[in-house]
Amino acid sequence: MKSLRDKIYDWKVRLQDRHMLSIVVTLITIIAVLGLYTYKRERSFRQMTENDYNMAFYELVSYVENVETYLAKSLISSSPEHGAETLTQVWREANLAQAYLARLPIGANELANTSKFLNQVSDYSFTLSRKNINNESLTEEDFNNLKQLHTFSVELGNTLNQLSSEINEGKIKWGELTSKGSSVFVSQVSNISQDSFSNLEENFHEYSGLIYDGAFSEHITTIEKKGLTGEDIDEERARKIVEEFIGDRGIKKIDSSEMSENSDIQCYYFNIETNNDKKIALAITKKGGHVLFMNYNRNVEMEDLDEQMAVEIGKNFLKNHGFENMKETYYMKQNGILTINYAYNQQIQYGNVVVYPDLIKLKIALDDGEVLGLESTGYLNSHSERTIEEPKITIEQAKLNLNKNLNIQSEGLAIIPTEFKTEIFCYEFKGNVEGIDFLVYINAETGKEEDILVIKNTPDGTLTM
Repeated sequence: MKSLRDKIYDWKVRLQDRHMLSIVVTLITIIAVLGLYTYKRERSFRQMTENDYNMAFYELVSYVENVETYLAKSLISSSPEHGAETLTQVWREANLAQAYLARLPIGANELANTSKFLNQVSDYSFTLSRKNINNESLTEEDFNNLKQLHTFSVELGNTLNQLSSEINEGKIKWGELTSKGSSVFVSQVSNISQDSFSNLEENFHEYSGLIYDGAFSEHITTIEKKGLTGEDIDEERARKIVEEFIGDRGIKKIDSSEMSENSDIQCYYFNIETNNDKKIALAITKKGGHVLFMNYNRNVEMEDLDEQMAVEIGKNFLKNHGFENMKETYYMKQNGILTINYAYNQQIQYGNVVVYPDLIKLKIALDDGEVLGLESTGYLNSHSERTIEEPKITIEQAKLNLNKNLNIQSEGLAIIPTEFKTEIFCYEFKGNVEGIDFLVYINAETGKEEDILVIKNTPDGTLTM
């Protein structure tokens, strides 16, 4: 019987045979290739799964934010019609939030309170919307319950935003939550106590379907382009308009693209290179030769101008390019660039009317005030001098239709668009309830509550939702 030493020697001898060596090398290569393929496939699958979970989580965050916004609006809605619309939006957004919550790799028991909260928000808002549809006003208890739900929605939104930051920083990974459990997540959301919703239980009952009309939109696109005035121009004339618009920037080269024939507004498109190597994209409308958009991107390293200075620069720019009586509404700052919305203001005998459909957006650099972008779609779609009749109700009568808790900070007249391609003449009230800023629009003819916007004041700007 051979010893272990003899066996090792025999194995070495066999390996010296070329045929045997080839077989061994081939087997090792196959094993290595299969191992690498399996590793890459598994890594790709893990990444794809991680991306799916990320998508579900960020959708959840978005829908919870929407729930909070619409719950805030429901707190000051004073008409059954608008209340029904707002509460239906709460119902819809809460249902969608639940759907994406269920897609996360976290056990149902561990997220029971969060899921129950979203479910009860959905059911309760639906119940109240049915009351509104039946022309029943909400009771004081109803409003108190909505206020409590709004408070918890704010807490949940804050928690999700914190978790979002931790996910972005790599502190939380879905793979670890799947394999090790979800104690990190649970520790964050478990403070939404089940007992907090017990006083709402009696208000939930069975319900059936609801027809949903939709809500007001932020702008309209009309078939008739009221602001698109003038005769059709050719490409050569459009090129001249580009040169006049760019002005003292100095043009080195202009390249034109094909005209858009099938777009909502037909345009000539140009790419401009200036003498100081700026690259600017610009679109000129075929009808009338209006500037539809202009855009130029560059880094803004320092912010030497404040928001108000930038707003005034924007106003002067618009006036110099033929856009008169434009007033800033809301803005957002990002990477040293201020994007400002300007709406047309029409002067009438009995006041000033903010015409929100006639909207122009500007991008202004906060280092030197250079206008980097312009977008005039809303203005070109809608602008005209309206015939505005005197309001049929007084502003004092309009105030009677406001929520009694609204602390009014400013008031005026406005024309707002609807998604049904119409416009409504309203009194606009800016006010505050429970630390939340609102814009409330009361029909200047009927006194009906037409719309409510939540004003979001952030370090980077003022937005409406």
